[in-house]
Amino acid sequence: MGKIYDVLVIGGGIVGTAVLDRLSRYNLDCLLVEKSDDVASFSTRANSGIVHAGYDCEPNTLKAKFNVLGNALLWKDAEDLGVKHLKCGSIVVAKDGQEAQIKRLEEKAKANGVEVEIWDREKTLAFEPNIADDISMCLYAKSAGVVSPYQLAIAYADRAILNGAKIELEAEVKSIVKKADNFEVNTSKGRFEAKIILNCAGENGVAINEMIGAEYYETSYRRGDYFILDNTQRKFVNTVIFPLPTAAGKGILVAPTADGNVIYGPTSIQTVKDDTASSLDSLDEIRRNVPLSYKNPTFNKCIRIYSGLRTIIGHDFVIGESKVVNNFIMAIGICSPGLTSAPAIAEHLKDLVVSKLGGQVKENIVIKLPENKGLLELDEKDLNDLIAKDDAWGRIVCRCEKVTEAEVVRAIHSPLPATTVDAVKRRTRAGMGRCQGGFCGPRVMEILSRELGVPLDKVRKGNGEDSNIAVCKVKEVE
Repeated sequence: MGKIYDVLVIGGGIVGTAVLDRLSRYNLDCLLVEKSDDVASFSTRANSGIVHAGYDCEPNTLKAKFNVLGNALLWKDAEDLGVKHLKCGSIVVAKDGQEAQIKRLEEKAKANGVEVEIWDREKTLAFEPNIADDISMCLYAKSAGVVSPYQLAIAYADRAILNGAKIELEAEVKSIVKKADNFEVNTSKGRFEAKIILNCAGENGVAINEMIGAEYYETSYRRGDYFILDNTQRKFVNTVIFPLPTAAGKGILVAPTADGNVIYGPTSIQTVKDDTASSLDSLDEIRRNVPLSYKNPTFNKCIRIYSGLRTIIGHDFVIGESKVVNNFIMAIGICSPGLTSAPAIAEHLKDLVVSKLGGQVKENIVIKLPENKGLLELDEKDLNDLIAKDDAWGRIVCRCEKVTEAEVVRAIHSPLPATTVDAVKRRTRAGMGRCQGGFCGPRVMEILSRELGVPLDKVRKGNGEDSNIAVCKVKEVE
């Protein structure tokens, strides 16, 4: 009989990687299966990266509970993991006549235990000079900010591996069979058995439930479209600027990113599963709405547009053990504020698993990841010392983001190795700058080919065998 894991986590988004990270600290055999070539490849990759304070969640919901708890945990995790983050606060802006809506948000904040302040125009302008001319007040939340969502998920995965957990990529779940004492999970990478399953499968969460005969939930999907602006625009935005929320969500915001860009978005377009194709209408909606809160939009500085998908089940998260299938635990319908809530959800699920299986905290667990500074974070002496040991530190691969060959190699050989161009991009930012990989793309491919020992035409952009970039040499010789 093959190995039986204590816990099998399905899904490598921010919730799946966070719970694997927490469980890896215990003497439990844990495995995460992810259908893509990397973790953080779906909704987490396309998340806006906002660390929400929790003032707009309906009181006494799971969203409110885990948002507020997760906010405090996330800032500490980001610090321990060396993930880029900025606790810059947020403002919800309003005009004359909208005082009642701001007061309602303040009341929700108090009910949720979130510290907020209502500011007049003068105080708001002193904090964020580029608000629209007709903004008369704001609700300020100091505990909000931004983080790199995909780098946080990758760091959770790396730490989990260092603490003994395992991750199988490109292992899409095909079927699940409930046996007497465990589950048999059949994937595209083979069969795995586990005593407990954690369903953190994002947009596929309900489909995973159906495989095992657990609860069925009506699911809807909303697409969020974004503009990413060049990093030259970062100096004009100090904080996260929200409009007043609506039934469709928190609205189209203007925000800095943890990596130094600015984003406008997202929309909230009712759509179908797997739809992440931006449309002209949705981008026009962003163009119309940004000037309502921010007076100096610079759409001509856009370097990329992208879309992400939110999976919505009713009005709250679905978290807990199935009432139909014992030892099958769900964390699905995790839409906004899912990123902020993830570490608190992970703590809750960890406690649930440990209460079922027992388990002691391991000795000498890894909490702080090794410091992995990039070129822009190094002073001249440290950089020269690194070049003396490894001249790859002196070779620039990505000119826009100032990424060296050594950083790309480090990503390829990290605890969860980057084996595709997109996986390298998420770890190093090579390809995320002004030219969007036009210069560094071929060089990253060459390094991947060399380090992985595969032909150049087998290097992939991302997930799937059909994502190869090169087909053959233009001028082949015998």
